[in-house]
Amino acid sequence: MLVVEDEIEIARVVRDYLRNAGFEVIVVGDGGSAVASVRSARPDLLVLDLGLPGRDGLDVAREIRRWSDTPIVMLTARGDETDRVVGLEIGADDYLVKPFSMKELVARVRAAARRGVRAQDEERGEPIEAEELRIDPPNVQAYLDGASIELTPTEFRLLYALALERGRVVTRDELLQRIWGRRQTRRDRTVDVFVRKLREKVDRRASRHTFIHTRYGVGYKLEAEPK
Repeated sequence: MLVVEDEIEIARVVRDYLRNAGFEVIVVGDGGSAVASVRSARPDLLVLDLGLPGRDGLDVAREIRRWSDTPIVMLTARGDETDRVVGLEIGADDYLVKPFSMKELVARVRAAARRGVRAQDEERGEPIEAEELRIDPPNVQAYLDGASIELTPTEFRLLYALALERGRVVTRDELLQRIWGRRQTRRDRTVDVFVRKLREKVDRRASRHTFIHTRYGVGYKLEAEPK
């Protein structure tokens, strides 16, 4: 995996903990090197600090998402909720706010790696079809009227989790535990952000139905309803 962190001491500690956890780690200290390393080394996961010199982490994540669905765990000293939401919306899969424990970082990285492109063994069920929507676990992708909607691995897993419970409202806490491997905390909008991204890719593009529906104060369900 690739760690992008400009503070040398933090980078060293993160590298050592991840290596002790069994990961092969490359470390770079700026945004330009991060983009180049993702292109050349094709890491399974990116641990990305937002507060980088020059080209910041948000810009790096935005650039990488144009051509790669490598899972991204972002690190930020910014406690403001808006920064976390923006990071998730432009392509990060998860985040940690500094200061964080190394054990939590390793746990988040393991969970994100399981969602990655090269770790989809759990997603091998039969395709699920609902009107013009087809969810295809072997290919880790979904299709509308036969055309791919280009989901990232995390977006796919969320859609698939809802489809497996088709018609039942799944709570935010259930989804957060199942997809991200953690419990919901106050002001954690991770699930809501990814549901909004799914609606942009699925409901907005679907020709005849909407699929993702909110039960306010509870959670979400997948069910085909005519537009």
